[in-house]
Amino acid sequence: MSEQSTHGRVGNPWVMLAMATLGFALNFWAWALLSPLGPLFRKEGTLGDISESDVSLMVAVPVVVGSLGRIWIGALTDRYGGRIMFPLVSAATIVPILFLAFVAIDSYALILVGGFFLGIGGTAFAVGVPFVNAWFPPQRRGLATGIFGMGMGGTAISALTTVKIYENIDETAPFLITAAVLAVYAVVSWLVLRDAPDRQVPTTSLAQRLRSNAVLPITWQASILYAVAFGGYVAFSVYLPAYLQTAHDLSAADASNRMAGFVVVAVLMRPVGGWLCDRVDPVLVLAATYAVVAVGAAITAGNPPLDGIGTVAFLVMAAALGMGSGATFGLIAQAAEPARVGGVTGIVGAAGGLGGFVPPLLMGYIYGRTDSYAIGLWLLAITAALTLLLTVTVVRRTKELAHA
Repeated sequence: MSEQSTHGRVGNPWVMLAMATLGFALNFWAWALLSPLGPLFRKEGTLGDISESDVSLMVAVPVVVGSLGRIWIGALTDRYGGRIMFPLVSAATIVPILFLAFVAIDSYALILVGGFFLGIGGTAFAVGVPFVNAWFPPQRRGLATGIFGMGMGGTAISALTTVKIYENIDETAPFLITAAVLAVYAVVSWLVLRDAPDRQVPTTSLAQRLRSNAVLPITWQASILYAVAFGGYVAFSVYLPAYLQTAHDLSAADASNRMAGFVVVAVLMRPVGGWLCDRVDPVLVLAATYAVVAVGAAITAGNPPLDGIGTVAFLVMAAALGMGSGATFGLIAQAAEPARVGGVTGIVGAAGGLGGFVPPLLMGYIYGRTDSYAIGLWLLAITAALTLLLTVTVVRRTKELAHA
């Protein structure tokens, strides 16, 4: 696989995969900076009298921007390659981080503005999938994109460090450290990354590619699958701290630590989902995913104690959501043309992020009016069950036609 690249240097697929995964993790770390701080701001009154819905909006804004931005970033990556797009996205994310640190930290309205542009970090996902996909043969793409997907563990870095650094060092320190790390990565990735020698570069316009990719059956079907799998993961990773503090009276630090455990399990299972898709039918892997999520969400809707079935249910759901996220791109690798992977990934990635945007707002809204999270969790259970039905019927037929 090591061949002379178009930039005149030898590229090693595993080095490229490692660098892409690191970039994904660091950008996701930045993307998730506001999630652990939202409940803390509310508890301390730092931003005045803000409600649970206000906190939900604060942590959700970067998610939706990062999600919608993936549509264009994925298409641009098809055209210009990850070697340019990874440093560009990483450098651009530094700007809102510094804005949050020095301008917005004491203002709820300005934090929303900074959070909007912080969403740029979330678009790194749409850079990495086509970049990695081009470096590996079809029989290894499920595993490779699954390993890359472990970069979503960047949210765990944020969960484990942000509150501690904020409380023990300085309120600007979490932002400054993240900005510095991203700056180093932007430089190193520019020097190290190389696009695959046989990368297929599209010749049509951006608008044409977006339109043609959007109408593919695999695009909208995988979008639904990913909206539930990765969207569920994102929703829990950004909202779980607030949920645990409100529903189970945990401290901010304890809630963040437990959320980090949820993230770690999901991250470890993502390459497993991709690896399984290289060996068995992706439809079977995805069907198992949504069945487990449906059962787990139904159990947690009863608000079981965390020292028993509650923790088990959340961790099993984390494993299923991580596996389903990896399996979705294992399916795409088998059902989409290589030159379209970036564009399809951008749209599907956007759907996944949007899937993570809606639940925190919905959960906050429902809790504000009912003092209960049960309705929101039952909605997740029903959604997972319907997605299971879609997987074993419509998605199965699409996958079979792609191999006909």
